[in-house]
Amino acid sequence: MDHAADAHRTDLMTITRHVLNEQTKHPESRGDFTILLSHIVLGCKFVCTAVNKGEEQKKLDVLSNEVFIKALVSSGRTCILVSEEDDEATFVEPSKRGKYCVVFDPLDGSSNIDCAVSIGTIFGIYLIKEGAEPKLEDVLQPGKNMLAAGYCMYGSSCQFVLSTGTGVNGFTLDPSLGEFILTHPDIKIPKKGKIYSVNEGNAKNWDNPTAKYVERCKFPTDGSPAKSLRYIGSMVADVHRTLLYGGIFLYPADKKSPSGKLRVLYEVFPMSFLMEQAGGQAFTGKQRALDLVPTQIHERSPIFLGSYDDVEEIKALYAAQVNK
Repeated sequence: MDHAADAHRTDLMTITRHVLNEQTKHPESRGDFTILLSHIVLGCKFVCTAVNKGEEQKKLDVLSNEVFIKALVSSGRTCILVSEEDDEATFVEPSKRGKYCVVFDPLDGSSNIDCAVSIGTIFGIYLIKEGAEPKLEDVLQPGKNMLAAGYCMYGSSCQFVLSTGTGVNGFTLDPSLGEFILTHPDIKIPKKGKIYSVNEGNAKNWDNPTAKYVERCKFPTDGSPAKSLRYIGSMVADVHRTLLYGGIFLYPADKKSPSGKLRVLYEVFPMSFLMEQAGGQAFTGKQRALDLVPTQIHERSPIFLGSYDDVEEIKALYAAQVNK
């Protein structure tokens, strides 16, 4: 037996240890956030196991939603939950109520389950004023007010990416330990990337700036090499690749979906929060994504997010159209 190697495996930076380390930077903290996060992590481990068993999509959608609702309520730290699967927000009963609102998509990209493409859970966390009776308005806040955001990707490995507002860290589930281990510390997105990610099947319905930008990706006029197209159709997987390798992910508004397709609270905001924390940008075609103020829990928005310079380029195209 290699005792030294075994001992080293107990000195790993787990996600719990990482969050507890962050907690020490806030002397006023009572550990509520750490408890909440441990319940989210538990939910992700549970869903990861269910996905690996190969349950059918409909079953997994319902199961994932129930798992996260139960995990979040039982943490005793939440007051309002907004899920992609539920038409209405869930208000936690007073005896189990805490000070956090959690918005989440329990199983993003689930239509890809049957062909074994990576899917995931996306979440964002807001803090609300203590003492007040929770109202729906408490969760209809701009994304810049989020306390934390992240996603868990269920693929060839199970990866958990998290930001608590001081950078982005990635953890990988070690199945033998049942623990998420820090494998991607302080993720920084490259300033410019070589990949663009968009559903080109919608090209005939795009607006002018999007069409012009994609044309530039394929046929650059400045002598730079053309960008490669990579589109999985599972937001977690596409954004994960963009975060690590750079480039841009586009889900624009078009003639079919004038408000875009992705949901503001639990898709656009968490991913935009992570991108900004990693040094990238997120833009709606009109404004910084995190400045949006949603008026409904399932509101949609166009989104362009990724490397700083790549998003800067699409912002310039939209600005030029406005100034015509």
